[in-house]
Amino acid sequence: MSNSDLIKLYSGQILALAADIPRLGHLDDPDARAQKRSPLCGSTVTVELKLADGRISDFAQDVKACALGQASASVIGAAIVGCDHATVQRGRDQLFAMLKQDGPVPDAPFDGLEVLLPAREFKNRHASIMLCFEATLEAMQQAEKNAATR
Repeated sequence: MSNSDLIKLYSGQILALAADIPRLGHLDDPDARAQKRSPLCGSTVTVELKLADGRISDFAQDVKACALGQASASVIGAAIVGCDHATVQRGRDQLFAMLKQDGPVPDAPFDGLEVLLPAREFKNRHASIMLCFEATLEAMQQAEKNAATR
């Protein structure tokens, strides 16, 4: 199967995910908030979250990105509640490896990111695809730091 065939195969799924991003909006009184921006394309993702017992108990996001960045945020947003820091970090690292190093698809609960396999060829979109994970990890670090100082 050629790259163009793969893109055709997955483009409908990518657009469907981009059109239905879960957990859009804002939280009342989040434990932390982080925003990440791709300087290359201008995509921006803002994440707000709450932690309970080291796991994400609530999550909201504001996504201003290309369809690939939106699809990534959609998959992550659907899977993120209940995840601990190690799970989010592993998902981020696996997505990075999938895009940049021809690594395998991320493990569950982020295995839905498989839809972005054709994006390996679009290096200028990799930063946008990574934004949701990057913002989530930064917000988790802030929330953990704030909890430790209470």
